[in-house]
Amino acid sequence: MTLVGAGSLARGALAAALQLAPCLVAADGGANVAVRAGHVPHRVIGDLDSVNARTRAAVPAARFLHVAEQETTDFEKCLTRIEAPFILGLGFAGPRADHSLAAWNALVRHPGRRCVILTARDAAFAAPRRIALGLVAGTGVSLFPMAPVTGRATGLAWPIAGLDFRPDGRIGTSNRAEGPVEMAFAAPGMLVILPRAALSAAIEGLRQAVPW
Repeated sequence: MTLVGAGSLARGALAAALQLAPCLVAADGGANVAVRAGHVPHRVIGDLDSVNARTRAAVPAARFLHVAEQETTDFEKCLTRIEAPFILGLGFAGPRADHSLAAWNALVRHPGRRCVILTARDAAFAAPRRIALGLVAGTGVSLFPMAPVTGRATGLAWPIAGLDFRPDGRIGTSNRAEGPVEMAFAAPGMLVILPRAALSAAIEGLRQAVPW
């Protein structure tokens, strides 16, 4: 499933995502983005305060799901209500830093959701308990802890076993795959960040991963 937000999208990004995940859901103002691009979402979820008149006219009323509470972001409202083999999210990382951080926060607080967020250059997801990634040698693999977490891995240029990761301490940016990579973590809280060219490997890895 493709989930679109109201953030910046590269030209053609939505169409490319729909080739991989053809069912389209919009998070609140992401519906405006979808309609401008010529797509009518199957569902629009959020507090709906950013949906404009053109979008309301284009999307059947039955497809709107109004969630009034203000304790969560529209992205999190969607993440916790969508049931799908995987979610491909775009329009959530930028241009506002607070919105991007809120998306990463939601990912790691709901690690059982198989969701990959696309940025202009990267594909990021919350690490499951165990995952195997069919990466080619030289692929960048960054690990960013959103909570204290330890893990182990094979196939990385720099081992992670025995390291205590934490957001205000050791992080794992700019590691590198030497071929296929397998990782396991002792607790939720790690973000895995790969180049967009590795998106297919990320999706396949999440489909077969051992979840929390």
